Amino acid sequence: MTRTAASQISENYARDGYYFPLRAMSSDEAAGYVAKLEAHEARHDGPLQSNRRHQMHLIFTWANELVRHPAILDAVEEVIGPNILCWVTNFFIKEPQDGGFVSWHQDATYWGLEPHDQIITAWLALSDAPIESGAMKFLAGSHRDGPIEHQDTFHEKNLLTRGQEITVNVDESQTTDVPLGAGEFSLHHVLLTHGSHPNLTGNRRIGLAIRYIPTTVRQTKIRDTAMLVRGVDDNGHFDLLPDPKSDLDEASLAVHADATQRLVAALYSGTDRTEMRA
Repeated sequence: MTRTAASQISENYARDGYYFPLRAMSSDEAAGYVAKLEAHEARHDGPLQSNRRHQMHLIFTWANELVRHPAILDAVEEVIGPNILCWVTNFFIKEPQDGGFVSWHQDATYWGLEPHDQIITAWLALSDAPIESGAMKFLAGSHRDGPIEHQDTFHEKNLLTRGQEITVNVDESQTTDVPLGAGEFSLHHVLLTHGSHPNLTGNRRIGLAIRYIPTTVRQTKIRDTAMLVRGVDDNGHFDLLPDPKSDLDEASLAVHADATQRLVAALYSGTDRTEMRA
């Protein structure tokens, strides 16, 4: 990455709370990852559901490759520094014309991570994500407003864990559409107001949200887990997780079960839920 490109990422991100598009891989490479995902789905009765939409980098070597992709980590490092943990991964998959959407929200809601300033999401498009497919929408500069009150809806078509949505109206005429091609990614701040509409196309929209944090960030709710993907961890705020040695091996499944249980405890604190929503 050139010095000019790095400076542009950090400056625009600080001002707007996001940066896009950035390219991690070719569209053909992205299609190869989709093929691996869909081969797994074909063997397990269809699209990913519940806990298997989350923390896939703990049980699949190919998903672990994605969270460690040098192009993604180089961009993330420009924002949060060289010592990087991958806290969580979430697949956001919108099936063709099925009505799935993401309400206006801030990522920080219910996460329990502090401080907020350097928590970042890299959203990687593994399929084309044009506006019509329900591409994300960002409200520029909203990360500077601080945390906003949210309400839980648990709407069955809302792809968020609690169907959470902010309690103030968003003027969509002031928002920015974030279309991405397969293999491209965006970066956004944990306090940025964002959301997305349903997929109106005849194709799946497949995105992987990778939640990165510097090693200085703490989890305030539980003793949590994370994976060190670049640099060193001199802070010890998280139990560090190993890479999967092979897809769905016994050891990685045990790691995934424990990490997901802890994640559920943090995200659903105050409810009676015991697994992630579909």
